[in-house]
Amino acid sequence: MLGSALEVHSMPLKGYAGKVLYVDLTKQKYLVEELPEHLAKSYVGGSGLAAYLLWNLINANIDPLRPENPLIIATGPATGALAPSSGRFAIISKSPLTNMWAESHSGGAFGPQVKYAGYDIIVITGKASKPTSLIVDDSSITFHNSATLWGLNTRDTVNELRSSFGKDYHVMCIGPAGEKLVKFASIMVDYYRAAGRTGLGALMGSKNLKAVAVRGSRDVEVHDPDKYLEVIEDILWRNTEGPWALPAQLSLGRYGTSNLVTAMNAIGRLPTKNHWTGYWELADRISGEELLKYRVSRGSCFSCMIMCKHITKTGDGRYEGALSGGPEYETIAALGSNLLISNMEAILYMNYLCNLYGLDTISTGKVVSYVFECYERGILSKDELGGLNPVWGDEESAIELIKLIAERRGIGDILAEGVLRTSEIIGRGSDIYALHVKGLEVSAQDPRGHKSVGCTWAISVRGADHLRSLTTVDELGYRDIAAERFGHDKVDDVCDRLSEKYKGMIVKDQEDLFALVDSVIMCKYGTMWPPMYYFDFIAKLLPPLTGIKEFGDVKNLRTIAERIANLKRCFNLREGVGKESEKLPKRFTEEPMPTGPSKGQVCDLEPMLEEYYRERGWDYGTGLPYVETLERLELHYVVNTLKKKYNLPRHKPWQ
Repeated sequence: MLGSALEVHSMPLKGYAGKVLYVDLTKQKYLVEELPEHLAKSYVGGSGLAAYLLWNLINANIDPLRPENPLIIATGPATGALAPSSGRFAIISKSPLTNMWAESHSGGAFGPQVKYAGYDIIVITGKASKPTSLIVDDSSITFHNSATLWGLNTRDTVNELRSSFGKDYHVMCIGPAGEKLVKFASIMVDYYRAAGRTGLGALMGSKNLKAVAVRGSRDVEVHDPDKYLEVIEDILWRNTEGPWALPAQLSLGRYGTSNLVTAMNAIGRLPTKNHWTGYWELADRISGEELLKYRVSRGSCFSCMIMCKHITKTGDGRYEGALSGGPEYETIAALGSNLLISNMEAILYMNYLCNLYGLDTISTGKVVSYVFECYERGILSKDELGGLNPVWGDEESAIELIKLIAERRGIGDILAEGVLRTSEIIGRGSDIYALHVKGLEVSAQDPRGHKSVGCTWAISVRGADHLRSLTTVDELGYRDIAAERFGHDKVDDVCDRLSEKYKGMIVKDQEDLFALVDSVIMCKYGTMWPPMYYFDFIAKLLPPLTGIKEFGDVKNLRTIAERIANLKRCFNLREGVGKESEKLPKRFTEEPMPTGPSKGQVCDLEPMLEEYYRERGWDYGTGLPYVETLERLELHYVVNTLKKKYNLPRHKPWQ
């Protein structure tokens, strides 16, 4: 029987499709339920509603690769409603890589098609008896035998499905890495978009689910079209004429995220040589300007005017013909400066391989740099590496390691488990060079050169994450915004990227903002940088779209955001992941930055954590939430569950 986590008492909703599709791959059956209004009001949609579903659909300690672990595809009320920068969707589950909260987002047009097909959420459970693709065409749900697609790369998979069903279908699929259960396998969307991080490609592989293809023809009904259009026109003004229009268009529009290579190197936090330092003299060779030489076209996600997406192609040399999307800043850093590889064509080729195989480029780069450093320090030998000689800057060894990982051959079979498990298997003190938080390989930041990054990584529900609470107010010194959001008396400390003071506070604020943004769903462009949209803007966007007047109250939106953030954290607590996991690799806390603008800096995590816990309403000593915090957020069902495992503190001692 298909399991549902929704209660009845449903009402028609504006801005939503109003339906949840439950799919059982084992029985090849499905059912559709209405989305209750009270859940929309409490969790908005996207990752917020998915958090509620995941909490109720699985029990603690389930193996992530078991059939009952759901793959939840979630849209938000803004998805498909023509709001600029709202073409994204979320995929939620329990992570095969970290055994805790898994969340990944992707752009393009897949999310809006899910909405147009009539669904806010698709919940996929079970395991097909043979390779299968799920074909969703409005109310028509088909289980397609995909045995002939198993083993194909992601590009050929999309081509085959579109050839069979129609070019107007949008497809998310896995490549060989997901099929072979590489723990950091990604899900590729329409060729070039990646739902990376946390290994959700492996979850699809464990279900024998090769792809989900969607086509929809329904409308999204808006509550008040005239007022909603006013908000849309305001968004257009902000992006084309407002104070942030010029940097948005010249930086994001021209370079995408690749421009961050130069910017991050300038402040000394560009990951270099497995994060040994944050500064590289050769950074200009992998800069945004250099990438432009290989761009053959630009693209955008659904209903977005920024057009930050690059389509790149290598030249006529040894890497001829590598046509792919990106690479983004994170990929350039992970596969470039992080490995001391300055050949942009080699980076493009590695990005191309990762996209075809379906590999998360961040984790892949950090696993490869772990191998490079272990080899340099004599921990791994040439024989153990199958004859490879992975010295820093060796692009051929890096490329071969990517292939070994994706195909689980030789040493790649171990490396496919991620740096945490790999270091546990290899031992010999190699854990020092396995850079991760909670099992997720670190992203392209450095908390020695941007202190709040340390707090962001430590508290993130999915591990070393840059997209759930990374702040830019301190990094870029936005004094006016800091004064408006946090008070004039705090501006100097807030805007000092090398100070730990008030960083727990601003990380908590940003985490709440992103919990809401990821539920609406909107892009990080405009909410992270440029900082155009805050809680007050979302309070203007949602009421005319949905007709839910409570969404117009900023205080209520902040409460909803806190509810979602706390629920995700409590999901990890239920899995046994608590305060003991909130620590950083010693590289960032004990090894002073050796070179560059942040030379001599280390990250002092504890004062930021203590401040964060105080702001969050959690007990710093135990890492547990106060009962009054959870009850204020109407998470009584969470309290009842956690009380069976923990002695939850009742009150904040300082009140």
